[in-house]
Amino acid sequence: MTDSAPLTGEVLALDLVNTRPVGAHGRVDLLATPRQLSDWLTLEGDRLQGEVRDTAPTRADLAPVHAVRAHTEAAVRALLDQTEPPGSALGGLTEAQRAAPSVRELGWDGTAVTAISRRTGPLGTRLAALLAEAAAEMLSAPAIGRLKECEADDCVMVFLSSHPRRRWCSPTRCGNRTRVARYYRRHNPADASRT
Repeated sequence: MTDSAPLTGEVLALDLVNTRPVGAHGRVDLLATPRQLSDWLTLEGDRLQGEVRDTAPTRADLAPVHAVRAHTEAAVRALLDQTEPPGSALGGLTEAQRAAPSVRELGWDGTAVTAISRRTGPLGTRLAALLAEAAAEMLSAPAIGRLKECEADDCVMVFLSSHPRRRWCSPTRCGNRTRVARYYRRHNPADASRT
């Protein structure tokens, strides 16, 4: 079951993967339009390091972001299955980073030298590079061993568990729905057996 708002609050790479939840008719793309991408970028705010400020996404910007999302999800799903991530996914993330490498631009603010990371190129390419970099950091970090998929029946969201007993992507989304369903089955056994 999906909400119209993307689930945020995980590491940036997982927030990206989680923009394809399950809806009533299968997977839903919450970044299908430039407007949806713009809204997601606003939700992610400062995590994007200023790479996308003052630039409105276009339809052309969607393809590189979708490609990075697909590569990240392929690697994540493989790790959840305890298998080797596809070489094409890892290579795709590497290529996305190469397309717009980050350069530390030096400047002077009147009292000290400043260093600001900047990328060049179209917004989609810059954004894809930043997201691929976030995926590379996540996939290669020791915390990846805490990667889990939500245990709710109709959810495909993934998260890095900060607590060994965490079972759901969100306590207010899947956690509440699961607890309510369990309560209903316990208190209405005749109705539960008819389904």
